[in-house]
Amino acid sequence: MLGSGFIGRFYAESLQGQRSRDRIVSIYSRKETSAKKFASDYGCPHWTLNMEESVAHPDVDVVCISLPNNLHEAAVMLCCKYKKPVMTTKPLGRNAIEARRMLEAVEQAGIFNGYLEDLVYTPKFLKALASVKDGALGRILWSKSRETHPGPHSDWFWDLEQAGGGCILDLGCHCVEIARNFIGKDIRPVEVMCWADTQVKPIEAEDHAIGLVKYENGAIGQFEVSWTFRGGLDLRDEVMGTEGTSGSIIF
Repeated sequence: MLGSGFIGRFYAESLQGQRSRDRIVSIYSRKETSAKKFASDYGCPHWTLNMEESVAHPDVDVVCISLPNNLHEAAVMLCCKYKKPVMTTKPLGRNAIEARRMLEAVEQAGIFNGYLEDLVYTPKFLKALASVKDGALGRILWSKSRETHPGPHSDWFWDLEQAGGGCILDLGCHCVEIARNFIGKDIRPVEVMCWADTQVKPIEAEDHAIGLVKYENGAIGQFEVSWTFRGGLDLRDEVMGTEGTSGSIIF
């Protein structure tokens, strides 16, 4: 596991708690106190402040990247160097150029590369997706996804250089992927319209945005994302077809 913060622990809970078939054997962290605490909490036999040492560890079969966005590429390149299958948390890169370099690198290295987009595997989403796949909603015309909360859990999210963007990159990747699953992942987007602004947070990037993505079959994917919402986390997904609608809310 590369990264001992909130996201690293999120994945650790799933790997060692829910599935109970995997074991974290090495944890890399940039802080010694965090590395030791993670190792103690999850029974991890090896901890290190050297990323390459963790990736190269002989007992490591798969590397899970749960680091700030600006460290994803360096971590993926180490996995390519040591031929280790890798899973990277969202977003893959800070921009399309960075993400493409990573994709080309793993393909050239011949290693497995997974993209960790968790919200398309929640029970509420899978239930709605089943309705779509069964044809209960007819031809999909429109998908709307909303994710809003008061703001990120770590300071690095506020730094444009480290994060690569604001709430669109942090939350919008979930919403766009949800729409792609409903509309069809093989159907290409052909037009994008987006409004974004920095309304509340003292940051360079946007803290609120609304976007529309038109797909080649005429379907529309809509997203609403914000770091300005008060009252907790608000997740809402809706999908509409020629024969009906489906949706879910977590508030």
